[in-house]
Amino acid sequence: MRMMISVGLLLLGVGVAVGQQIEHTKDKTEDVKKAVAEKKAVLVDVREESEWNDGHLKNAILFPLTKLKDAKVGDLPKELKKDTPVYVHCAAGRRALKAAEKLKELGYDVRALKPGYEDLLKAGFEKAEKK
Repeated sequence: MRMMISVGLLLLGVGVAVGQQIEHTKDKTEDVKKAVAEKKAVLVDVREESEWNDGHLKNAILFPLTKLKDAKVGDLPKELKKDTPVYVHCAAGRRALKAAEKLKELGYDVRALKPGYEDLLKAGFEKAEKK
């Protein structure tokens, strides 16, 4: 009987951990765009620098997932604040989820965007001018 209870509690714990997995935000694209424009949120592009150089969103910060994986709070861009929502995006949404998991571990209010770079442009986000 005790073993059954222990196994049941273990499975319950696994279910809770799985339930806490990061998902793409349900925040509307228009709300994200407005919050970033008003500096009430930060937009982080987690694509690689070569992708960023081919084009990126105005007001976004580059912090590639490859650098973020081993980062500590002190390694992150100074624009990231723990009391300000951080929206992360990539090309298709998968890297954004991984980045969100890491930033969540570090204590940030992070929200992964499902739309990728091209989709965000189509949704009205401004493309940064090339320098």
